[in-house]
Amino acid sequence: MIVAMQDQATEENVQQVIERMVELGFNVHRTTGTTQTILAGVGSPDHFDVAEFQVLSGVHEAYRISSQYKLAGRSFRPEGTTVTFKNGVVVGGNQVTIMAGPCSVESREQILLSAKQVAAAGCQFLRGGAFKPRSSPYSFQGMGLEGLKLLREVADETGLLVITEVMEISQIELMLPYIDCFQVGARNMQNFNLLRELGHVRMPVLMKRGIAATIEEVLLSAEYILSGGNYDLMVCERGIRTFETYTRNTYDVSAIPVLKKLTHLPVFGDPSHGVGKREFVPAMALASVAAGADGLLMEMHPNPDKAMSDGAQSLFPEQLEKLVAQLRQLAPIVGRTVA
Repeated sequence: MIVAMQDQATEENVQQVIERMVELGFNVHRTTGTTQTILAGVGSPDHFDVAEFQVLSGVHEAYRISSQYKLAGRSFRPEGTTVTFKNGVVVGGNQVTIMAGPCSVESREQILLSAKQVAAAGCQFLRGGAFKPRSSPYSFQGMGLEGLKLLREVADETGLLVITEVMEISQIELMLPYIDCFQVGARNMQNFNLLRELGHVRMPVLMKRGIAATIEEVLLSAEYILSGGNYDLMVCERGIRTFETYTRNTYDVSAIPVLKKLTHLPVFGDPSHGVGKREFVPAMALASVAAGADGLLMEMHPNPDKAMSDGAQSLFPEQLEKLVAQLRQLAPIVGRTVA
């Protein structure tokens, strides 16, 4: 159930509604927008009458939510969610946020050069894997803790924020001192134990769509994180597995405007994993922003031909710089800006 309070509702009015919702067995999540307070009741009480809430003091409207994703649905925050980071970067607002960097941290020299090139191109985040989930157990698995330390060091040196992938619950506490945003990869979108734990931390999370996940399944996975009280969540389209084999995945650009309609959460696009071939990444990045994406997550390597992972889909530094310049030209056409 959603209860939208009136603009002039007092704190006493809000608390009275919350108390009644709790009495009925709801778990109440409160969000305060620019003009009104929204109360989302999560749970399945045996008996309750929406009309009871519609007549309470300070209530503007109350209604049942038919979808299973109560907190991820746009009705919870009709004006949309913005995520603010420590250096003032705001995701989900008017500006398109760009996260870029290599698939994996390979050495200090490699990640420092990457950070300098990402910053020079005008991006806000450095991405790079310290722990790497690989299809083959014999492939490079990442540098682990040393990789995290290097990410933090070079990001601080270049004024960037750090996003990297968390693979399991035991890594959360280890990663907290070194990063600014957790990335949940496609393989872990339905790792519900991990999602629950990320709901209890107070650090932003970017969650990717699984390779065979429906949009509803994406939002239900988001619900796990939101239900824990962590509302600083972003979702990311990264391509799904279809019968097509020419590209690594089929990049579902249509998912971006659909998600923008269904959820208040910021929506990113990852064209690198979406197509798996660098020659197509710029076109899909531009298409993502045209479709309404709040940000992009892309792979760039100083020397992709010698990358230890995902070299074929990684942009050359000059390609990233050119693409950001093109995005700056495109963004105003769709009412956005790029730093």
